[in-house]
Amino acid sequence: MGDPLHIDIITIFPPMVRGFLEESIMKRAAQQAAVVFQVINLRDFTSNRHQTVDDRPYGGGPGMIMKPEPIFKAVESAHTPGARVILMTPQGRPFHQARAVELARERHLIFLCGHYEGVDERVSLGLVTDEISIGDYILTNGTLAAAVVIDAVVRLLPNVLGAEDATVNESFNDNRLEYPQYTRPEVFRDLRVPDILLTGDHAAIARWREEQSRRRTAARRPDILKKAVVVRSNVRPVRQTFAVCAPNVR
Repeated sequence: MGDPLHIDIITIFPPMVRGFLEESIMKRAAQQAAVVFQVINLRDFTSNRHQTVDDRPYGGGPGMIMKPEPIFKAVESAHTPGARVILMTPQGRPFHQARAVELARERHLIFLCGHYEGVDERVSLGLVTDEISIGDYILTNGTLAAAVVIDAVVRLLPNVLGAEDATVNESFNDNRLEYPQYTRPEVFRDLRVPDILLTGDHAAIARWREEQSRRRTAARRPDILKKAVVVRSNVRPVRQTFAVCAPNVR
């Protein structure tokens, strides 16, 4: 195994994320040294006795805005060359499986968890490389959103799930939802396992799964099925392939 992925989470609610990191796959990944977590309390980087991290917005308006000074100090205390600084915000680019795969290839991720009405724009302008949203809805703070992204990323690290192909046939791979899955018993409350899955004919089962995946995606998420068609239509044959690495900056 190579060097571990370093993940720093900057939040004003450290207990909210520590419990998540100490369970299940996150705990296993840390024990295997696939990932190193650090939870940073933003209030430790404030300069007054009240540990104030927010203030009223210039120009008026409701709510409070997170101040830039403690955020800059917190990020700079943990930053390494090449680190991705990720702000969890409803205004960010939508998170999806391809982005999880991309982030899993990095070596250092720093998550900024917003709160209150928002974060001073100078944080985005001066610190942030990525702004990510996990959906078109509002949470009380970005800590839960960061946990979602971290979970999606860490489970993709080598050997974390215990099987090399554990993440191959999953929803959103190849822009499709996963096919229906069944286990024992063969009959449960008059509902039977499809006969094809009991035949042992692996080629036929593979064809059935492919068709079921396509149908389910068409019925439930036609948007991602259309995306797959567009991607395939844009593919052009090439004589030679190149590996190109470039930062994905906002």
